[in-house]
Amino acid sequence: MALHPDHFTVYVAFHFAVVVLLKFTSATPGDGSSGLSLLQPYDFLYYSGVRAYFGQDWVKAVELLEKSITTKESLFRVRSQCHDDCVDAGREAFTKLDSEEGSLWDLWVLDWVQKKAECLRFCIGRSVTHVGQLPVSTDIDYEFSTRNPYNFLQVTYYKLEKLQKAASAAHTYFVANPSHLEMRNNIEKYRRMKGVTEEAFQDRELETEKHWVLYDAALQYEASSDWVQAVGKWKECVNETLRQTEECRVQCEVASQQLPEDRGVDSVKGVFEKAAALSLSLLSCRQSCVTQVALRPGRLSAQEDFLPTQLEHLHIAQFKAGDISGAVQTLRSLLLFYPSDKDSLDNLQLYYETLGGDTESQATQPAQEIVRYVSRSLQEKKLLYFGMENLDFSFTDPDLWTPEDVVPESLRETWRAEKEKMTEKMKEGEQQEVVDDSGFFAGGPVRQVGVTITMDDEALNGTNRVVFDGVMTDKECDRILHLAAVAASAGDGYRGRRSPHTPHETFEGLTVLRAVKLAQDSLVNQSDSKLLHELGERVRDLLHSYFRSPSGLFISFTHLVCRSAIAGDQEGRLDLSHPVHVDNCLLEPETKQCWREPPAFIHRDLSAILYLNDNFVGGELFFTNSDAKTVTARVKPSCGRLVGFSSGPVNPHGVTAVTTGRRCALALWFTKEKFYRDMEREEAEDLWAADGQGVVKKDKEETEGRATATQNARSQAPKEKSRGRGRVIGRKDEL
Repeated sequence: MALHPDHFTVYVAFHFAVVVLLKFTSATPGDGSSGLSLLQPYDFLYYSGVRAYFGQDWVKAVELLEKSITTKESLFRVRSQCHDDCVDAGREAFTKLDSEEGSLWDLWVLDWVQKKAECLRFCIGRSVTHVGQLPVSTDIDYEFSTRNPYNFLQVTYYKLEKLQKAASAAHTYFVANPSHLEMRNNIEKYRRMKGVTEEAFQDRELETEKHWVLYDAALQYEASSDWVQAVGKWKECVNETLRQTEECRVQCEVASQQLPEDRGVDSVKGVFEKAAALSLSLLSCRQSCVTQVALRPGRLSAQEDFLPTQLEHLHIAQFKAGDISGAVQTLRSLLLFYPSDKDSLDNLQLYYETLGGDTESQATQPAQEIVRYVSRSLQEKKLLYFGMENLDFSFTDPDLWTPEDVVPESLRETWRAEKEKMTEKMKEGEQQEVVDDSGFFAGGPVRQVGVTITMDDEALNGTNRVVFDGVMTDKECDRILHLAAVAASAGDGYRGRRSPHTPHETFEGLTVLRAVKLAQDSLVNQSDSKLLHELGERVRDLLHSYFRSPSGLFISFTHLVCRSAIAGDQEGRLDLSHPVHVDNCLLEPETKQCWREPPAFIHRDLSAILYLNDNFVGGELFFTNSDAKTVTARVKPSCGRLVGFSSGPVNPHGVTAVTTGRRCALALWFTKEKFYRDMEREEAEDLWAADGQGVVKKDKEETEGRATATQNARSQAPKEKSRGRGRVIGRKDEL
């Protein structure tokens, strides 16, 4: 229905009144005969569980906390199902309001609104108590959004000795709170506990993160140039993103809302003003779903242009997979967001040229679900910007693609300034070079006799990188190689997986503690196990001095690792022995960002590889830029050669395929935090001390890396235990 300009304000107010009637009516409690079989308020269950927790009633606490989680999930499902069941009632009548045949004052359409509201009230009332239908506080929203119920559950299950469930709760909480060091420590403990299997470490909230799982899988297929699989995953990712966005929007509509006066809005007096305020809040909630869906658990900011980014990846993957017609449709869908984007228009022309005379494919229209998505979003934005201009409503647009003509003239100058500021910030982020903020400064003295610097930062084209030669003698290399041959076990450090990185190689590993225990059982030479331990101290002293660490440097983990090429399984091989990665953050090559969150080992500060042999083919270490593609330096292994580098985003690295022979090296990581020192080393030292065999060690706090008198490294253990801090052992990973 065409509207005259002077009637637009009235139309908007009428739209608000229609929506608010639905909200008022649907919030009315139902007439359930008994609350015993209905869903209770999950906020009450949660608070009751927390009280039981602090009262150390662990059984009751677990019951109530678990029930609060399942009740919240059930409430959301009931709302969604009722919405689907009721939304079609009288749809045909409602559509006439916005048609030429209809009239602005077709108030009979309110009959449909009333029927839908009654339907929702009755439907939800059959499953939810009166109190359970009321809105929860912002505090409860925060508790559940940060997954705090799992924080309490982790402790309660531990107290009840249900370790498998405790580990699951700990992992679920940690996914959304990756900087929570205590929980990281707890998870490391659970991994070492008897009876806790790997299946325990599953995210219980994974149902809401399916789109991120698909997103990451699609990127992995892209990285391996498997375009057919990438297309499939990107399509699934787009569909799941749309589904979750719709689910979020439904919750905005169906959940009970606070009235304007309940929000402290004193200036809202009349019925139309109240209707407008409440309805604008509903529209704003719907728009915010874009941000909610684009926010990874544990991150502070959402990914910009999340859906358009997926469409961009999809059309490129379709083109490379040979589906040109599909690429045209996806690209046309992308152009709905950015219709004048030059790169997209150039790509569309390229696709047309590739199709040749196939006019039918060239005429392919955008996907209808994307058309509806964009059209609906623009209609909502127009109403929200109208509210900003005329009703003093506050709204933050979550999209970068919003066209300027949607914004009222009076707001455009401010809008342009904000958008320009955001665009500039994004450009700066793209152009900004990765800076090493580790606090290390290469170029310090080398104090060990016979050790020489073979390559420095300049030769390695990077920051805080170094290659030393002469760190081990040939005889020492032979001794450690022999130790690996008789004691290294398949899949060590990778939960028994013999080929953790590639099916074309097998992987074996050995830790210092296991070597000591084998020596006690006379299965390996005692002096060889001590040499393995001493090499860690030798490397620590070298790197501590060369990188001029301003604080103490502690060994975080030591792992003797060997990779062996599988005979007859190397032809046409294009993969890597170890894919490009960064040691203390998760590298995202397409955005050139590195996220300091699990499963990355964020406490690692320095990394090192001490090579033992060179009688194999391949197995070179290489460094890249943040794109994980541009190789900046290569290092060929040889006996006694040590590579050291800071563990952060300035040093992405990988290992080329080992195609013949067996490559062995000692992988080491170092941390500036004493809390993350390798307790297995100290346990090994305790075993030696118990046998009356001391070892010469270095002062862990020594800033200059000088050797000191022999001392018991466990002398600080009682203090640690008195504070209740458990042992932390770095997960067995390797370079």
